[in-house]
Amino acid sequence: MRWTPGGMSRNIEDRRGASGGGGFGMAPMGIGGAVILLVLSLIFGVDLTGGGGGSPIPQSSGGEVAGPVQETPEEHQQAQFVSFVLDSAQSAWHQRLPDYKDAGMVLYRGGTQTGCGFGQAAAGPFYCPADQKVYLDLSFFSEMKSRLGASGDFAQAYVIAHELGHHIQHQAGIDAQLRNSGGNENAKSVQLELQADCLAGVWGNMASQKGQLDHGDVEEGLNAASKIGDDALQRQSTGVVRPESFTHGSSAQRMAALRRGLQSGDPNQCKIGSF
Repeated sequence: MRWTPGGMSRNIEDRRGASGGGGFGMAPMGIGGAVILLVLSLIFGVDLTGGGGGSPIPQSSGGEVAGPVQETPEEHQQAQFVSFVLDSAQSAWHQRLPDYKDAGMVLYRGGTQTGCGFGQAAAGPFYCPADQKVYLDLSFFSEMKSRLGASGDFAQAYVIAHELGHHIQHQAGIDAQLRNSGGNENAKSVQLELQADCLAGVWGNMASQKGQLDHGDVEEGLNAASKIGDDALQRQSTGVVRPESFTHGSSAQRMAALRRGLQSGDPNQCKIGSF
């Protein structure tokens, strides 16, 4: 991607120098549920994801203690990139959706308190509807590259844009409406995740129109979508694919949803039930 380092976004809260502590809770909406946990343990043999794409995570019983942020040059650049993507995407959504209100983002290491409980890096990036913030441990990007084979800056941007897709759903009441409707919970979760992928693609289209995408960026995003499909993660972690347990969609579905947004640039093409 073509981007310019700058100051940190006013919507970012940097907790990388903080620590906190214990209990149980749940963070509901993430890029792949517990992507790293899926890879490191037999998650689909013992379902730890819960309905709706959430991942069980400990809830803090105490406060967090802030401290100075120490970072490597590489991590500093990653934080700057995340800040750029966050502001770029939210600026684009303000132009496309007049009632759009910014989401917050929290950068943390290891674990942090959220409005949805205590978030852990092992759950991957996630959006918490209760406080309307995206939570991200930057180490996830290394996991994407080394464990999942999903590399490239646009692959990282796709992750952020996907979580903002959940923010759009929450502001529009789509998540609550779908969850309160009848039907299979896993199927409803898949629709929410595919819509978030499609909305991420819509932002990618807008970024392309602004000249922010380089040659190969779209392929990086589509490759990332293929690596975090439920079937791909199940096959990698257990060797067995169980379609009835899907909560985020297959690799083919996730790629198709992202591609639809990228090609159309139209959020109206991302309606629930159309995937």
